[in-house]
Amino acid sequence: MPFTYMLRCADDSLYVGSTRNLEKRLFEHQSGLGATYTRSRRPVELVWCEEYDNIGAAFTREKQIQNWSRAKRLALIAQRYGDLPELALRSNKRL
Repeated sequence: MPFTYMLRCADDSLYVGSTRNLEKRLFEHQSGLGATYTRSRRPVELVWCEEYDNIGAAFTREKQIQNWSRAKRLALIAQRYGDLPELALRSNKRL
């Protein structure tokens, strides 16, 4: 099944991706075979993931989360779903 996932990198940055095979993709990131971004920021740790019915939905969610602030991503990781609307409003006010 496809997934959207978030990794915490060694430099404490957050990487968002999507894949059809989460276990294989995590191995690639840890081995330096994943995205260029994570190669120099290893080790990485899986901190959040969601499963989808198709890769298109997973990719759409990936792109959505990539546009989020760090604060909003951290709220998602912590499952503070009630904070997400307020964080979205704060982010939109800065635009």
